[in-house]
Amino acid sequence: MSPDPAGADDLEAARRGVVRDSLGVGVATGLYGVSFGAVSVASGLDVWQTCVLSLVMFTGASQFAFVGVLAGGGSPVSAAATALLLGTRNTLYGLRMAPLLAWRGRRRAGAAHLLIDESTAMGVTRATTPLARTGFLVTGVTIFVLWNLTTLAGAVAGEALGDPRTYGLDAAVGGAFLALLWPRLREPRHRVVAVLAVAVALGLVPLTPAGVPVLAAGGVALLVGLLGRPPGRRA
Repeated sequence: MSPDPAGADDLEAARRGVVRDSLGVGVATGLYGVSFGAVSVASGLDVWQTCVLSLVMFTGASQFAFVGVLAGGGSPVSAAATALLLGTRNTLYGLRMAPLLAWRGRRRAGAAHLLIDESTAMGVTRATTPLARTGFLVTGVTIFVLWNLTTLAGAVAGEALGDPRTYGLDAAVGGAFLALLWPRLREPRHRVVAVLAVAVALGLVPLTPAGVPVLAAGGVALLVGLLGRPPGRRA
C-alpha cells in the first residue's frame, strides 16, 4: 500500500510549524541570559563561575534565586537550597514528559538537562511523540546554546562596568526576579499566594540569616499548593 502524499504533507507542515514556534520561544528566552550574566557578576560571582552555573544548573528561576541569596549576604548553602526548592517543579515536568517523549538511556539523561518551563510547554501539547520530541528538542537546545552564550556576554559586560552600586545594579537581582514572577500573577489565587509569601519573607528578614526568608516564602507556596489539591488526589 503506497503512502498517502496528502498525509505526509500534513505531517511535514505540522513539523515545520512546531519548529518555527519552538525557535521563536527559544530565541526570545535564550537572549535573556545576558541579564543573568550581568546580575550574577553584580552579585559577587566572577565570569567563569557565572558561566559554569548556566552550564550546570540551566534553569533561569533557580539561577536568579541562587545569585539573589548570595547578593543578600546569604551562604552558598542557603543559596543552593533556595535554588533547589524552585527547581522541584522540574521533577513534576519530568513525570509528565518521560512517557510522552519515550526516550531511554543516554537520550533520557540528556533530555533531563533540557527540561525547563519552555521546552516542556512546547512539547507537552503535541499530538504525537515525534512532534513532542521536535518541540522539546528545538526549544531546549536553542535556549541552552543562546542562554550560555548570552550569559558569557552579560557577565563580561557586567564585570567591565566595575562596582555595580555605581550604576544601580545592586538592585538588579530583585528586578530580574520580579520580571520572571510578574507574568504568573494573572490569576487571583497566585496574587494571594504572592502577598502571603512576601509578608512571611518580610517578617523574617530582621530575625533570620539571608536566604531563610526566601526559603520560607517558597514554603508558603508549597503549603498552599498542597492544601489546594482535590481531596481525591492527596497522598
